[in-house]
Amino acid sequence: MERLYLKTAPLGQKTTDDIYAGLNRRVNSGERGVCPVDITTVFLRLCQSQSCGKCAPCRIGLGRIVELLEKILAGNGKLEDLELILTTASAVSDSADCAIGFEAADMVLGGIEVYRKDFEAHVNQGSCIASNQAVRCIWNCPAHVDVPGYIALCGQGRYEDAIRLIRKDNPLPSTCSLICESPCEKFCRRGIIDNTVNIRAIKRAVIDRVGKIPPDECAPKTGKKIAAVGGGPAGLTAAYYLSRMGHEVTIYEKRKFLGGMLRYAIPLYRLPDRFLDADINAILATGVKSVMQTEIGKDIPFDELREKYDVVLVTIGAQGGKALDIPGGDCEGVLLAGKLLSDIIDNSPPDLKGKNVVVIGGGNVAMDAARTSIRLGARSVRCLYRRRMEDMTALPEEIEGAVAEGVEMVMLRAPLRVESSGGKVEALVVQPQIMGEYKAGRPSPRKANLPQERIECDVVIVAIGQSIESEHFSKCGIPIHYDKIRTHLSCAIPEMTGVFAGGDCIFGPATVIRAIEAGKVCAANIDNYLGFSHQIDSGVKIPPPSHKQQYMCGRVTSMEREALVRKNDFALIELPITDEEMLQECSRCLRCDHRGLGALKDGRSFRW
Repeated sequence: MERLYLKTAPLGQKTTDDIYAGLNRRVNSGERGVCPVDITTVFLRLCQSQSCGKCAPCRIGLGRIVELLEKILAGNGKLEDLELILTTASAVSDSADCAIGFEAADMVLGGIEVYRKDFEAHVNQGSCIASNQAVRCIWNCPAHVDVPGYIALCGQGRYEDAIRLIRKDNPLPSTCSLICESPCEKFCRRGIIDNTVNIRAIKRAVIDRVGKIPPDECAPKTGKKIAAVGGGPAGLTAAYYLSRMGHEVTIYEKRKFLGGMLRYAIPLYRLPDRFLDADINAILATGVKSVMQTEIGKDIPFDELREKYDVVLVTIGAQGGKALDIPGGDCEGVLLAGKLLSDIIDNSPPDLKGKNVVVIGGGNVAMDAARTSIRLGARSVRCLYRRRMEDMTALPEEIEGAVAEGVEMVMLRAPLRVESSGGKVEALVVQPQIMGEYKAGRPSPRKANLPQERIECDVVIVAIGQSIESEHFSKCGIPIHYDKIRTHLSCAIPEMTGVFAGGDCIFGPATVIRAIEAGKVCAANIDNYLGFSHQIDSGVKIPPPSHKQQYMCGRVTSMEREALVRKNDFALIELPITDEEMLQECSRCLRCDHRGLGALKDGRSFRW
């Protein structure tokens, strides 16, 4: 008689797996504006279905919470029921045997803590106050670019109209076609079917298929003058829209070229000058003036700008680099990643040929510094990070690209000191780490019970963050909090009439599309402050959606030049998609702007 049997999958296992896969896709692409009471109830039912029923807190407690939540959803709830939910969930959290129970209870407690007003609205008025986000790609884009609109235009070959539509909300389409982190794709509803639409690749396809497109006409001159301090993405965006509104705008930039961190911190293999220059030239074509190599506070006092202009806009970005605060961190051979990248643009790159380089950091700047070091002829490049690779803040494709080009990732190592000989870097001493408790939503490393390690190297590149050079503005009375300029949500600076600020200098180092959002907000509110209410409109008519049935179809992936070739030069590494791929990807768009709630409200903003 047999004692053991080979395990075989149950007959319905594949169907169950498909259900879970579909559920996972739906959750990943799920609405962020749905009723929090409803979504809590639905997830709690799922958790209840997973319960084995052994322990009473999970078996009885979760069921009781579901009953109370359904009572509130039906409009029959009382505030006492809400308190009973909290009491029951706390008891389940403290006494459930396993994570199925206590994690479900913790989810309920956290949901009520954050969305207390929504739960109380269901009790007091029998309805929800949540705001549904009809078109997720538009909502998730900080600049609210009309994504379905320009995809539809691209699918019909109307490339110039597509650019005009993008410029209604984003005056840097060429730049964003290469380096935008594409938050619009994160919750694309196409992901419920198969995978999200490759929106950035479509934008790149549009850029590659059009020539020089002049900006739309500007409104009549208003006679108002505005100074923008800083020529990065926020300053350029605000200048573009204010100029289109009829105001006279002058950008003051302390460097030789406009672009800010777009030009001086992003390597040419990711963003060639011709793409950035195309956007800047279109902005200048609206009549925007620029004063280069002029630093406010050094060459021109800030107060002088306030006297000369009706409005002063501060968009200085976060171009400073954070130094390595360890022994030996100031010796020769320790470089800041930001300065390394900007020196290349200024035609004065450091000599890394044949040297062993260690890059400290786990973000996109660290990846840029590491991959740039490879291109400058370094013998070896190691990227040191105190957490795990999955904890790195760099984009996954940037990490994969660095590894493919020969960068070695050294994880769970914290720098202790830089050893030198004759004042020059000789080695970096590190302490192994172990991942510990969660803090602020992510696991924190702590010192491992292992000996220190010595990594021999010639150059140490520090990429641990950027700082905001706001000291002068603080002296002029602008409120500063931890180097960041304090503003209202309108980007107006408190108690400083006619002074606004936007971009990285108010919310810290962020993405290009967030800086564009800030520039757009600044432009609209400066226009209002000056007593106007100009409207920005593209004048482009969007084609209606196709009624073809949607089938599962794979996402088109942008390809890159071979790593063994591209690592030897600074030429653009990303290859454009073909016409066939572009049309297929455009056809995958579900046109949420014309479906469901998107057809009724919030589907499209024709002007702002």
